[in-house]
Amino acid sequence: MKKHILAVDDSKAIRFLLQTVLGRDYQVITVPDGYSAMYYLSNRTQPDLIIADPQLPDMENWEFVKQLSTSGLHGGIPVVVLSGLDQRETENRCAEYGVVRYFLKPFNPVELMESINDLVASLVD
Repeated sequence: MKKHILAVDDSKAIRFLLQTVLGRDYQVITVPDGYSAMYYLSNRTQPDLIIADPQLPDMENWEFVKQLSTSGLHGGIPVVVLSGLDQRETENRCAEYGVVRYFLKPFNPVELMESINDLVASLVD
């Protein structure tokens, strides 16, 4: 059975890219904003991994990532950030919120795929 990834990004192009690049090996669900992601998380099976943009149109910057990190239900799900923000801010916030990996936009899809493969392989079933 394929591992389940939830990808949250307001860019339709990035959601399509993630679905295309990761969809062959993983079950990828994409949503455009934080509220859609929270709704999905509250009504579905928990994903094995979440890929998230810290800048979502319906939330303050980093709010979704912060909510995940402090959640008793979702806090244990590994998070990968795809950030268009400053590298220093991204590094600091990722460390603060326990993000396992981050990529700055524009990112290399091959490097992202390799990183996701490594992370998923390290997950305990």
